Amino acid sequence: MLDQIAKYTAKLISDGSATAGQIAFAAQDDIMISAGEPTLASLAESVLSRLNCLALAVAAPSVTFADFLILRADSHEREIVPRDTETRTFLHDIPILRKNDIGADASEIIATLLGNRKGIVVEGVGIIAAGALTVEQAYINWSSVFHSTYIKYLEDLLENGFMLPGEKDAFDHFRSELLVPLSADGLEFRQGPFSEKKVILDEIARVGRYTVQRRLVDSFFGNISYSNGSLIYISQTASSLDELPGCIDPVPFENNSTVGITASSELVAHRSIFEQTACRAILHGHPRFAVVMSMICAEKESCHVTDCWKDCTKVRFLGTTPVVAGEIGAGGIARNVPPVIGITGSAIVYGHGIFSIGMTDFREAFEALVNIENWCRVEYFRRLDEKYATS
Repeated sequence: MLDQIAKYTAKLISDGSATAGQIAFAAQDDIMISAGEPTLASLAESVLSRLNCLALAVAAPSVTFADFLILRADSHEREIVPRDTETRTFLHDIPILRKNDIGADASEIIATLLGNRKGIVVEGVGIIAAGALTVEQAYINWSSVFHSTYIKYLEDLLENGFMLPGEKDAFDHFRSELLVPLSADGLEFRQGPFSEKKVILDEIARVGRYTVQRRLVDSFFGNISYSNGSLIYISQTASSLDELPGCIDPVPFENNSTVGITASSELVAHRSIFEQTACRAILHGHPRFAVVMSMICAEKESCHVTDCWKDCTKVRFLGTTPVVAGEIGAGGIARNVPPVIGITGSAIVYGHGIFSIGMTDFREAFEALVNIENWCRVEYFRRLDEKYATS
């Protein structure tokens, strides 16, 4: 257990989501163990002892967005409901706990909330997330809450502006010091096309690591695939893109087998993209600004569609990149992305991230992912500055 705690503590630091020195995990098997910042580790043990699960992650996010969401919320609100796909699919809503509501027995209150949800936000403490069976699950759920609160704050900020003392200064620090432009510089890509299984598996694993190292995905979200014409090699569902060896499924290109039962839930969409574009490589990531910008629509006040994420039939554009709606899996994404992705080699799904393609290898797809996210960052700040004069 301690080696797993060390591994996922290091990942929270390396992916830039948690504050070094403000991270703790607890796990229980035959005995209770914990590691990390002593106060947080003690809290983790106390909460975990009240839960029917194996692990708990407690950490302060690297940005103050989660706390700001609590402070910006009405006093009667007890949860936040981000609109991104991951929240809707995996989290549903995120309970929030204010300092004034904690009382003497914080552990009992936190445990009660975690009994019904995968993660919560506690003012002044950070994000607390449970793992039913593994330390990895606690890390994944923590990272998922971080992703969702990050996106919700950026969306709310663009909608309502700064509302709190010191909020603008904190955001300006984030903008100027913590957020650096993404780049594909220094990365090596094999030149395709590829036909040999070993080469395909090695390249998928390498590019999967790149997406995590360059912070184009959070948690285990995202998927990657390559087709040699007869087989689709695709990352397994719930796999971490920086740990893909042994987690890549070869699936017959023709849909005549159940071999892909453990493959990514986006297999149907990937297969359709291959068929309609004749590409060889597909990347799907969830860079945060692209997710935020995909949910901002100028027509929302006059539109009668309620569930925009699945029912919107329009193709919008962010720059030159088409934006479509659609449910994950075999739902709307599989229908709506393939017809438009051939226009520019990429497409954004409402609240869900970017799909990009490479005709022979992954370089083109990866660079598209980077360029679209950088464009969305620039456009986000342009709109924020124009609306609230923050610069």
